[in-house]
Amino acid sequence: MRLFKLFAIAFAVAVLTACTGTKKTQEKEYPMFWSWLDYRPGMNMDSVCTIMKETGLDGLILNAPTPDDYRVAIPVVNKYGIKVYAWLWTMNLEHDRDEIVKEHPEWLSVNRKGESLADTRAYVDYYKFMCPALPEVRDHIMQKIRAYCEVDGLDGIAIDYHRFVDVILPTTLWPRYGIVQDREYPEWDFGYHPEMIRIFSEKHGYNPLDLDDPSADEKWQQFRCDQITEVANEIAEIVHSYGKVMAASPFPTPAMSRKMVRQDWGKWNLDIVFPMVYHTFYTGDVGFIEDCTIDNVKQKNPMTTLYCGMTASNGPEMFKCMDAALNNGAEGIAIFTVGSLRSPEVRARFKEYADSVRTLRAETKINPAATGRTEPNRNPFDNKNIMNGVDMRMKAYLSLAKASKSAKLRQYERSEVERIAENAMQVNTPEEYINRLTRPMFPGMPTRPEAGIIADFFREDMTQDLNTGEYKLVDEYDITSVYEVTDANSLVTFTVRFYLYGGILSGWSVEPVKESYEKYRAGI
Repeated sequence: MRLFKLFAIAFAVAVLTACTGTKKTQEKEYPMFWSWLDYRPGMNMDSVCTIMKETGLDGLILNAPTPDDYRVAIPVVNKYGIKVYAWLWTMNLEHDRDEIVKEHPEWLSVNRKGESLADTRAYVDYYKFMCPALPEVRDHIMQKIRAYCEVDGLDGIAIDYHRFVDVILPTTLWPRYGIVQDREYPEWDFGYHPEMIRIFSEKHGYNPLDLDDPSADEKWQQFRCDQITEVANEIAEIVHSYGKVMAASPFPTPAMSRKMVRQDWGKWNLDIVFPMVYHTFYTGDVGFIEDCTIDNVKQKNPMTTLYCGMTASNGPEMFKCMDAALNNGAEGIAIFTVGSLRSPEVRARFKEYADSVRTLRAETKINPAATGRTEPNRNPFDNKNIMNGVDMRMKAYLSLAKASKSAKLRQYERSEVERIAENAMQVNTPEEYINRLTRPMFPGMPTRPEAGIIADFFREDMTQDLNTGEYKLVDEYDITSVYEVTDANSLVTFTVRFYLYGGILSGWSVEPVKESYEKYRAGI
């Protein structure tokens, strides 16, 4: 396991780092391996905790509908020596969503077009974010926090959805919603509640809506971040007054969060932070976890213990992801969720891994930063895995053109076939693409017959080589760099975009230039 080697090699580096003051020995002892978990009344917590102990997990970030549900769950969890934090949504309404929207529609957030979430939809139905500038909203949140802090045996509060609506979604989600978000667009840009505008205008002397492009105004962007920060620190004050731990599950880095959801979590008074570094949503490469963790060591509040939140996978990549976090400054891991580790073999390997890290931590008292990198890698052409993914997506488009001309697929609507393929393409390897096409997204869900046909064609075509020339930079704007490259075999030109939110290579996309693609398809 790579982790063992890196911990051993890096001990001297870690001591040096500690001595220079850029990394401090952890002052408080927290569980090292956590899982988020949704709780519902009647749930068999003994069974859940047994699996957690078998997996080596010692912390639980639990979302339950009411404080009384925690009072039922906590005694069971404590029998297994597992710490429990309440996983609470704050700015986005949760278990009381329908009631609040009906009784207080004026609390809901407003976008740049003047549309309120009280009567409009942003991505999904459960996105009902409130305006942080309203005293009534803050009072509502603080009452909620106090109610959960009153629960005996609850070790901490971990806030989530403490932000605005995503003005930018991770690139892999764009096809799901049929959108492109290469810049900030008004319908997704929230925080324009009249009270927000009033307070900002009084403070700065102008209305951001009077600007040609409010998204480019740094004062307006930071003001919205600061409103969220104020509420976070009010929550922290209450949580600490009860002697409990204050934690949060924010977006991958403070700089990315500021840009994507107006969330400047490096300024929050947190004891622990679990940034959700879900690499499969972004570049699909484990290097994304390294880059974010390196940046988070620098950007977090110095008093905050840094963890790394990641999606659990039922295979070997899980351990590469944990290496990437722990070897670059994370003090522990939170996975979403233990239920995804279905294989007993993977759970046993996870426990072996977790026990080895605890042993090393006990011996060294220092978490080594073993890779030797101190800056994120911002050049996509240096990342072999991403560039292989770009090539894979080009091949997938060429194969799709071929498949779409076949008798098997002509019976299906072309736009729907393309939608299925493009959704499945949001991965980095041929194997992952085929799996996305041939396996149901959720257990019990049927597979689409047209998806299987696309996969069959791709299996035949994926070994064929591309003959791409030079990548030519054709445009740059905001955080987007746009390249074009032509495959000499098919004469199809592709547009390749790389996105660097917060200075992190955080996404990429590929699409064929329509004229060249249609010409290629017509010639098949």
